[in-house]
Amino acid sequence: MTMTANTLVGRTGPAIRTVTAPCGVTAWLVEDRNLPLIALDFAFLHGASHDPAGKAGALNLVSGLLDEGAGDLDAEAFQNALADHAIELSFSADRDEFRGSLKTLREHRAEAFRLLALALHKPRFDDDAVTRVKAQISAGLRREEQDPDSIARRAFSSIAFPGHPYGQQTRGTLASVSAIAGSDLKALVKSVFQRKDLRVVAVGDISEAELIAALDEIFGPLPADSVLAPPAMTTIAGLGEVRITAMDVPQTALRYGAPGLLRTDPDYIAAEIVNHVLGGSAFTSRLFLEVREKRGLAYGVSSALVSMRHAAIHVGVTATKNDRVAESLDVMRSEMRSLAKAGPTADELKEAKDYLIGSFPLRFDTSSKIASQLLSFSIQDLGIDYTMRRNDLFRAVTMDDAMRVADRLYGGDRQLVVAVGQPVGLT
Repeated sequence: MTMTANTLVGRTGPAIRTVTAPCGVTAWLVEDRNLPLIALDFAFLHGASHDPAGKAGALNLVSGLLDEGAGDLDAEAFQNALADHAIELSFSADRDEFRGSLKTLREHRAEAFRLLALALHKPRFDDDAVTRVKAQISAGLRREEQDPDSIARRAFSSIAFPGHPYGQQTRGTLASVSAIAGSDLKALVKSVFQRKDLRVVAVGDISEAELIAALDEIFGPLPADSVLAPPAMTTIAGLGEVRITAMDVPQTALRYGAPGLLRTDPDYIAAEIVNHVLGGSAFTSRLFLEVREKRGLAYGVSSALVSMRHAAIHVGVTATKNDRVAESLDVMRSEMRSLAKAGPTADELKEAKDYLIGSFPLRFDTSSKIASQLLSFSIQDLGIDYTMRRNDLFRAVTMDDAMRVADRLYGGDRQLVVAVGQPVGLT
């Protein structure tokens, strides 16, 4: 779908239009008749943060069960119906939203929309399916208990956001998953699946009239609003602390974090550029060059901005030999201090902007990628014209902007550090 991608990010005008159904649901539509495919992505803006107390992982469990039987179709019948019509249907739960993704041939769209509607309106949550999917999730959790990176990630969120929904695990724990009952899942679906703040994107061989009918069929019967209140805004805790989980492994998994910028912050675009310079680039970032190339401290090292709806942090991640953990962290901190003090060089600023602008069209080379990317923009409230404005926003970032934002991100010089392994000299 190269033509669509070029139109989406080019200068010929947006290929996206807004469609509103009688039920009140609004969707973004990218109509493309080049291939007989339809991709439909959607998100409810209530996520795993609303898992019941003591039952973290409930919404993630829902995501694994919606295609395990609905209406008059048990798990086998539902899966056979998908397979017989080459329909791809998947769901996922994150902290802030519950996503669904449907891909179908045009000729099978009626059956695809019917099955999706059944999954959302009449999920069965049969005991055998719940038991089976719980076992699958628990097996994954047991594997994570032996993985230092997974342990560090989980420990970091619980320490960074104590007492806040962001501190609980999206996939839950062995104990919390075991405690989830079918009644919990049914209650959660009723409160999360609603039309207010629902975001929908359709891409491919579907007309406006066909999409309107599909929106009414799939989402119309859902409640108009939810009784759920959003989580409170929060900030990262534990700054200046080093938390170590002892584990008998040859390498230590290391993770640090500090306050970041919300996606709505006017400085966020500049922050993306600055992060690319620090550790967002796989081969040219400062962390890659200083930690891996010059010193051979680690095979991989990176940094990222994590902007949730109610909190924002920036993080850095690596894994290195136990006796070189302290040195690695010192190098990472040194590069942050250097950026905070002097900002990026002119060459670094240009390289980061060139990459972030030039690579943007690669996000739009298939109908599924277009739908997923546009859904993210819709969730972030960036506007239907963001694909047309986005690259100019990056071009407009000046050296002064980059220096100011680097100081905002890295000038505090205090991070929450979590390490899993047997780190030497890390205190």
